[in-house]
Amino acid sequence: MPEDDSKYSRFSTVSKFRLRRVFYIALFWTLIDVVVTLLNNTSSVINSFSFVVRACLVFLMSLIMGYLFVFSLKGIFRDRSLWINFLFKTGILLLAAFVMTFLIHFTNKYVILGLPADDSVRYFFNEILQVRWFIKSTLYWIVLFVVTQLYLEINDKYSPGVFTDIVVGKYMQPKVENRIVMFLDLKDSTPIAEKLGHNQYFLFIREVMFHISMALIEHGGIIYQYVGDEIVVSWLYNKKNARNSLRAVIEARKNIQKNSNLFRARYGMIPEFRVGIHVGDVTVGEIGVIKRDLAMSGDTMNTTARIRSACNELNQKFIVSKEFVESSDLEEWQTESLGLVELKGKATGLELFSLKI
Repeated sequence: MPEDDSKYSRFSTVSKFRLRRVFYIALFWTLIDVVVTLLNNTSSVINSFSFVVRACLVFLMSLIMGYLFVFSLKGIFRDRSLWINFLFKTGILLLAAFVMTFLIHFTNKYVILGLPADDSVRYFFNEILQVRWFIKSTLYWIVLFVVTQLYLEINDKYSPGVFTDIVVGKYMQPKVENRIVMFLDLKDSTPIAEKLGHNQYFLFIREVMFHISMALIEHGGIIYQYVGDEIVVSWLYNKKNARNSLRAVIEARKNIQKNSNLFRARYGMIPEFRVGIHVGDVTVGEIGVIKRDLAMSGDTMNTTARIRSACNELNQKFIVSKEFVESSDLEEWQTESLGLVELKGKATGLELFSLKI
C-alpha cells in the first residue's frame, strides 16, 4: 500500500483532535475569566498590563488543566460512571484552579505591584480564608468544570466533527455524499456469547469495540453506529481516505494483537473480526426529535452490509468490492478476486475481492 506523509506525523489523528479540545477549553475558560474580571472591576480605570498578564496566566494554566481533562484523567476514569467522573475530576481540577489563582495573585502583587514575596503570599491566604470569596470562587469553578465536562460527554457520543455538524445544521437538509463505507463485526460472536455468558460477553464486546474504535478514529473514520458486535464507519471518499480505511483495519488488528494477553487472561480467547468495504453515494441527514442524530441510507449501505455477511459464506476475513479496489491504490498482490458473488437483495452478482493485508 502506498505510503503518505500522515505516517510520519508527529501527532496521531486522535491526539490532534484532543489537542484541539484542550485549546478550545483553554480559550473558553480564558474568555469567561476576562468577562468576569471586567464585570467585577468597579474602578473606571483598568491596569492594561495587569489585565493582559492575568489573561496570559489563565490561558496557560487552562491549557494544563484542559490537558488533565482531555488526556490524563480521561484514561484513568474511562471505566467509571459519569457521576464518579464528575466528582473526582472536579475535585482534582479545583486544586489546580486554586494553584492558578495563587499564581495570578502572586504575579499581580509581587511582579506588577512590586510587593515583597512574603507579603504577596500572605495577601493570597488572607483572601482565600474569607468565606464569601472561597465559596464564590469554588462555585464559579465547579460550574465551569461541570459545563465543560457535559460538553465533552455529549461530544464523545459522536465521532470527531459529527457533533459540530449537528450544531451548525450541516445536514438539516439531506445531502448525497460519495463515501467509503465499512461494516465490521466480531467473528463467531454467538459461540463466544454462549461460552462467556451475558455479563462477561458484554464486557468482552466493550473491550473489543474500544480497541477497534481507537484504530478507526485514528485514521479519520466517522463512526456511524454500534449495533451489538458490529461497527458501521465511513470516510468521505478520496484517495487518501481509501488508504486510511485500509490502515484502520491493519491498526485495529494490531490493537487486538497488542492486547492479546489481556483478552486471553480475562476471557480465555483472542477476538477476531470481519470487514466488508464498499464505496458509493450515501444520503446523509439529521433524524430524530428528542434524540437527534445523523442517519445514512442508500444502496451503498445495504451492499456493504451484504459484503460483510459474505465473509462467512466465503470464509474470508476482509472483503472489498470491485468499486473500492478500482478507486484505491491497492497493488495487485494485495487483493485476490473471489469472482462474481450473488448478494442477497442484489439483482446481479458483484465482483468481490479478499484483502491480503
